[in-house]
Amino acid sequence: MHPKEEDTMTDDVAARTRWLVQERFGLFVHWGIYAAAGRHEWVKSRERLTDEQYQRYFDHFDPDLYDPAEWAETAWAAGMRYIVVTTKHHDGFCLWDSALTDYKVTNTPYGKDLLGPLVSAFRDRGFKIGFYHSLLDWHHPEFPVDLYHPQPDDADFIAAHADRDVSKYADYLHGQVRELLTNFGRIDVLWFDFSYPGRGFNAKGRDEWRSEQLLAMVRELQPHIIVNNRLDLGAGDLLTPEQVQPASAVTTAGAPGVPWEACQTLNGSWGYDRDNLDWKSTDLLLRMLIDGVAKGGNLLLNVGPTARGEFEPRAVERLAGIGEWLRRHERSIRGAGPSGFTAPPDCRYTQVGNRLYVHLFAWPMRHLRLPGLAGRVEYAQLLHDASEVRPLVLDDAEPGHEYLGTPDGTLTLQLPVQRPDVAIPVIELFLGEG
Repeated sequence: MHPKEEDTMTDDVAARTRWLVQERFGLFVHWGIYAAAGRHEWVKSRERLTDEQYQRYFDHFDPDLYDPAEWAETAWAAGMRYIVVTTKHHDGFCLWDSALTDYKVTNTPYGKDLLGPLVSAFRDRGFKIGFYHSLLDWHHPEFPVDLYHPQPDDADFIAAHADRDVSKYADYLHGQVRELLTNFGRIDVLWFDFSYPGRGFNAKGRDEWRSEQLLAMVRELQPHIIVNNRLDLGAGDLLTPEQVQPASAVTTAGAPGVPWEACQTLNGSWGYDRDNLDWKSTDLLLRMLIDGVAKGGNLLLNVGPTARGEFEPRAVERLAGIGEWLRRHERSIRGAGPSGFTAPPDCRYTQVGNRLYVHLFAWPMRHLRLPGLAGRVEYAQLLHDASEVRPLVLDDAEPGHEYLGTPDGTLTLQLPVQRPDVAIPVIELFLGEG
């Protein structure tokens, strides 16, 4: 690739992802008939369920309490500004009335399309719209059995289906992506999941998916769309670390100019998991959001709705808590990114222009020392109530001043003894010329 071509590609990525980097916080939704099992979205594979055993969830799927406008309002109040929803997960079940399969929501007891109303409700509320689409399909008759399939150890099953043709499956995959990018208006994100070449038995990647052809079709249909990095074609438009907090912004190493987005769960499960008690606290979720933005990344936070079509109370509670914090601290997150200054221990910096935000994960006793900021700060205030935070002016006559430990270049702020009554206190620093 010539340097000019590479520069153009980087510019294209920056243009496509500009809104994403600005918004910083999105909603992931994993929903399908696995919600009826209530035991994780991989239940078919984990429990080695046959198509016949799994059919009971299809036959009883009836999300009668589904209200996408309520979902959109809950997510908007949480501070989310884009959604990525599973159109089809690995089990092959489709949330829209696809013309290419009978394995879809319109053939369940519910009998109606789920995806169209969701797109309309979220778009009307102001969200950008993203589709997750699985590259795997454990239900399709031409999807070759592999290491992730529900019957990877069933020799009789494998022998009986040895003639499956992955090229015919790829035709189906491409056809459904064409439907999704043709029938639902402007789509802003296409989140493919996932490629796994070289991992073991019948592992699949770009050759099986015909990824280059697939991506070309996507670009032709919706040139503006953001496509993630799971087609086995390199970095894509978006790097997607999953259920980890990157140690630093080096997530983008080897992919300069490509933004990243950590996709995270509320409790370790993507789909509804009734008996899962491993729920993250609101405080921890906020720390994850702040930590990601401080390192230049986004947070795509998942909710797995119930089989009746609701966000369960534990999810609603946490989203509400995040929204309450963001209501007062949004400008330290939205449009913010990393700072060139080094934050002190137990803090994270984000910055927008000349405003530097200090997120205090631990509340210090009276004094906060900020290396390298002496003479750089014109004004400081607590962000939640805009009350002034004053710098410490040392008085040689004051007992104990020699123990304060303020090396050259350090700005020391005087904090109240009582920690503010917010989940994560933030100090807003207005920087001057320096």
